[in-house]
Amino acid sequence: MTTKQILDKIFKKPDLAYGLEEFGALHPEDILEIFEKEKGKFYLKCFKRDKDLLVWNEEKQIGEPEEIVRQLWLQKLIKDYNYPLERIAVEVSVDFGREVHEKAADIVIYQEDKETTLIVLEMKSPDSKDGLEQIKSYLNAKGSPIGVLSDGKSKVILYRPYPHQFENTLRDIPRSNQTIQDVFESHLTLNDLETNFDLVKIIKVLEELVLAGAGVDSFNEIFKLIYAKLYDEKDAGDINNELLFRQSSEARITYDNIQKLFNDAKREWPGMFLDGESILLEPNHLSVCIGELEKIKLYDANLEIIDRAFEYLLPDVAKGKKGQYFTPRHVIDMAVKMLNPKENEYIVDPASGSGGFLIHAMQWVWNNDMDEKSRETKINFAATHIYGIDFDDKPVKISRALMLIAGDGKSHVFKLNSLNPAEWSGDDREKEKARSELRDRLHKFGDYTKDAENERHFKYFDFDVLLTNPPFAGEIKDRTLLNEYSLAKNDKGKLRNKMERHILFIERALNLIKPGGRLAIVLPQGVLNNTNMQYIREFLFDKARILAVVGLNVNTFKPHTGTKTSVLFLQKWRDNEKALKDYPIFMAVSKKSGKDNSGDYYYKKDADGNIIVDAKGHKAVDHDLDEIAESFKEFAQKERLSFWG
Repeated sequence: MTTKQILDKIFKKPDLAYGLEEFGALHPEDILEIFEKEKGKFYLKCFKRDKDLLVWNEEKQIGEPEEIVRQLWLQKLIKDYNYPLERIAVEVSVDFGREVHEKAADIVIYQEDKETTLIVLEMKSPDSKDGLEQIKSYLNAKGSPIGVLSDGKSKVILYRPYPHQFENTLRDIPRSNQTIQDVFESHLTLNDLETNFDLVKIIKVLEELVLAGAGVDSFNEIFKLIYAKLYDEKDAGDINNELLFRQSSEARITYDNIQKLFNDAKREWPGMFLDGESILLEPNHLSVCIGELEKIKLYDANLEIIDRAFEYLLPDVAKGKKGQYFTPRHVIDMAVKMLNPKENEYIVDPASGSGGFLIHAMQWVWNNDMDEKSRETKINFAATHIYGIDFDDKPVKISRALMLIAGDGKSHVFKLNSLNPAEWSGDDREKEKARSELRDRLHKFGDYTKDAENERHFKYFDFDVLLTNPPFAGEIKDRTLLNEYSLAKNDKGKLRNKMERHILFIERALNLIKPGGRLAIVLPQGVLNNTNMQYIREFLFDKARILAVVGLNVNTFKPHTGTKTSVLFLQKWRDNEKALKDYPIFMAVSKKSGKDNSGDYYYKKDADGNIIVDAKGHKAVDHDLDEIAESFKEFAQKERLSFWG
């Protein structure tokens, strides 16, 4: 077998062996020579010791991924950091006083005297979830100022100016001719930042190191740092300009610099934070966070990476306590493609959550109708044609951040209750901003007034396209609010005692689009097939043409919920257009959700078992929604639906 084939077996998940981002351009199969020394037993020669190491036993199907990571680190320390072999040791016993630790330190780098420990490195396999406590114990036992925990995909560098107990983090380790102070003082530019990273993993490290015991809301504090970093990256402009979002050797200086960036971010993007709001982390805790965050690039980052991090930080949403769920991005892509928004159309999501529908609709228009247009023109489209509304403060912050990362700094995303526009009145700046920017989209009743006869002024709008996944949980019992909705009344016009929230969202969605406008809404499947929901279906036939119904696989929203859902596509009847009684409706059922029964994503693989990546370098989720969207496109063109020509 070849080295590549053995590595695939050792790492079990083929993408891991060739996703060891920590080593950059170093490919394991290019620098490691694995050979069969005994039948079914494969070895490699250690770069430090003159011995052959067993790394794969074919009969027992047992491999040593940590050893592969260690050998790659040895190469990196020698070639990139210029440490001579005589200052490097492997499998160094760790003495804890009365006992010698069972497992020796993987790699130790000594200072020039070749006796005093400078750096201790501990290796883990790429799917390992622990190790920080172990490397901390090694720092204490060896009296080392620097400890590195690496799984080959990313590293955490702990810094403890021995004998002090405070632990910090570093962006990188010093090279052989550098001091630790040199690392702090080295320039940091956009060109130096990592673009391939796992933000969830970074946040978990921060929680373990400082956030769990800092007495602060992790979401709010990390969010402040993300905004400060986004401002710094945006303000830097040229890729070679020095960044300010970085550690200093003194925690207080780091705090002052980051607080200034946060204040600048608040001025650049007003309405996100309170005027007097500041970073609540203590300087020492903040410095640890900056050490981990300063090395990654957020601007123009892969939105799925950022989205997964926010999903992790919002356990209430992840658990569906409010009936909210992060919509899988391949479901969003299907809905956007089927509705095919154009550059002259206005787009809204009245339950925008983290902004997935808005961002993907924006990118769809950019990549299709506006492919040849300038960046400035594309940004102007996003700033004038994209609107979002959500009642929850944290998802609103997330959607604004994601829109910033995607390239739109002027998005219209508001914290409002879509179902009750009467609540939009008030004197606070957020609601006034929403009123002033939404009034231009009104279809009926003209501009905003306070006249009593126009108290329903924010009920009807003229958006062209609406995409949404409203919260399923919760019932509305407010009779004043229910009285605004036809679906809240029975066939005799009597008001029902209560209504499920998502039912009212159907009617609200139709009110938000103009005649001829179209929408996609995620609903529990029962709305479309339960006998007691017949009145809803009759309402829909009267108000809109049913374009399509796509039944989603039961795993689609796992692990958050196993509720069976469908995506309903509608086009509102135009003024003076008579509702058709008989017409074809596109129907499809997804058999491949891209998730397993546990809710974990699974990916497309080639004939050799390697995970396939798309044109952007992202893992390709194995689902059938692209095919469904393509089939609908053919259906829409055959039926001469206006938005597909």
